[in-house]
Amino acid sequence: MSEQPVGHGPVHIQLLMGPKLARPVPLEVAEALLSAQITTTAGERSGFQFAFDLTKNGLLSRRLLPEGFFDPKTRVIVTVSVRGTPEVLFDGLIVRQEVGASNLPGHSTLTVTGEDLTLLMDLEERTARYPNLPPSQRVLAILRRYSDYGIRPDVYQEKIAQPPHQDLRVHYQTGTDLQYVTELARANGYTFYLEPGPGPGHSAARWGPEVRIGLRQHALNVNMDALSTVDQLTFAYDGTAREEPQARWQDPGTRQSTLLPQPPVSPLRPPLGRRPTPALKRKTLSGTAKQQREQAEAELLARAAVSADVISGSGSLDVGRHGYLLQPRRLVGVRGAGRAYDGDYFVKSVTHNLRPGSFQQNFTLSREGLEARGDTVRP
Repeated sequence: MSEQPVGHGPVHIQLLMGPKLARPVPLEVAEALLSAQITTTAGERSGFQFAFDLTKNGLLSRRLLPEGFFDPKTRVIVTVSVRGTPEVLFDGLIVRQEVGASNLPGHSTLTVTGEDLTLLMDLEERTARYPNLPPSQRVLAILRRYSDYGIRPDVYQEKIAQPPHQDLRVHYQTGTDLQYVTELARANGYTFYLEPGPGPGHSAARWGPEVRIGLRQHALNVNMDALSTVDQLTFAYDGTAREEPQARWQDPGTRQSTLLPQPPVSPLRPPLGRRPTPALKRKTLSGTAKQQREQAEAELLARAAVSADVISGSGSLDVGRHGYLLQPRRLVGVRGAGRAYDGDYFVKSVTHNLRPGSFQQNFTLSREGLEARGDTVRP
């Protein structure tokens, strides 16, 4: 987690590119960068979009673009250096380029768009069998295929143990590695994503519960006069967002069907709000009757956890004014929003918008109920 203050020093971007091992780009490429936008969202693939000045006789249009420097599948790594301390913001691949030619001098642009390295896991469909391997071990076996890109597994054992029974069922993968790993995460109430860093060229592949415990980031202050770090925060409370899933399981020996008890979601999502929100809707899960009982219980837990968050917040901040980089997929406190909405939140997404002299972050927050659980919020 970044704790590097940025309010009293310059912010520098470093761009690295290459076929697999990315290296610092030529000075002409760095100077041509007009803007960079990087979006990271929990449960989704991260992406970027860069805009470059495409001067008619510049190095980009004369040599680099035609020779394939910006071709799809080129690796791109972005670091932001604050007072000499670098932070890796993104590690991914170019998937698309667009050229906007203009009659006006200085208005021709090259725009490249890309996605994070999970794209590699989504390029090839395969069929594979995993006899006698629980879900977490299957994920580990898949992730080892991508170590050449500096991806290291950060895999957690499932909350409800599902010991494999090869004599009853052998688990098969059909589709891409990303589809299979994501489906296993969903079935266990987990999330799967790549977190770049700590150094360029390295990423952690997290397959586990969302990070809802541990150290909070520095608080977002609103409506606090000189202490405010956010101009505006908008909150929404959707009472229909939470549902109570129900699942039936059939004993293969007696053929009797039973309704599984409702599981507590706190092992996956420790509560952040003092007043939990009741579920207004009920949803019956299909296909659980013929699963192993542990699988059916895991899916019931996963569905209950996914719909738990009913409070959402959104806003934007200036990194220099806030003083710290707001990190996605972690916890942060809110102060100044009033008794109902103050307290800790999960940072669901962050979009970094970088331009010369400007570094803005748009963000969304979420939690499951009103009012802070504690009396104080970390400043």
